[in-house]
Amino acid sequence: MGMASERINCPRSCSCQYLEVNCTGQQLQEFPEAIPLDTRQLILAANNISYLPAVELSFLADLVYLDCKKNLLGRDLDFTFIGVAKLVYLDLSFNNLTQVTFSTFSHLLSLVVLKISDNPSLVAIEKDAFANNTWLSHLDVSRTGLTFLDTSTIQDLPNLRFLGLSNNLWHCNCSFLDFITWMTESNIHFPDADDVTCYTPESLRALKMPAVEAQLHSNCLIQLYKQDYIFLCLAGFCIFFAGTMAAWLAGICAVIYEVHISKGEEREEEETVT
Repeated sequence: MGMASERINCPRSCSCQYLEVNCTGQQLQEFPEAIPLDTRQLILAANNISYLPAVELSFLADLVYLDCKKNLLGRDLDFTFIGVAKLVYLDLSFNNLTQVTFSTFSHLLSLVVLKISDNPSLVAIEKDAFANNTWLSHLDVSRTGLTFLDTSTIQDLPNLRFLGLSNNLWHCNCSFLDFITWMTESNIHFPDADDVTCYTPESLRALKMPAVEAQLHSNCLIQLYKQDYIFLCLAGFCIFFAGTMAAWLAGICAVIYEVHISKGEEREEEETVT
């Protein structure tokens, strides 16, 4: 009777075991229906799902493991996971994600593993995107369209131990120097470290992140560019002009004061004679 009940409650084209629903490679176009409400592990890998309905997901309040890799997810995922706060493992790799904002994962307070690699359209991760994911230990953003990642986005994760960054289009300019410095000083494991390289500018292409730090220090903290010299010249001129004007005004005030004092003394002498 119990086995028949499990079969009845299992979504079509999926296989179900105790607390687990596996729908891998079933060419699903939509989120499956009739998922048992006590499901802890849901595997939707290798399908054609383009949208995760927040309401249906919220019915799975005990879900701790969600695998959605190799789908077509590309819409805004903000607030999608608001009802699955117990989620510990989330795999969204090999999809069409475009950005990660604070509202994307902010309700996943227990999240430990997050995989968003192999999303070539992923070009932006907001500075506070993982502010609420303090238990995050494993984060993979490899092989995406990212060119920049703010240092505070990562360094404020106290439990982070694994960070995948390889084969991205990193733009190694002065704004990225802090992140590269943090990489060299942190104790985090970077898999495929040889593939964490600069993509732009052309002069730094294919150079490994740690190795490029010294060159960026030289370029960004020591070398002065044309606009820097112009700024210094303008600042010097302004200071000189302001100093000259101040001295001129001080001189005029001193002369006026001396004239005023002299006239006062002359009046006193005339009054005395009279």
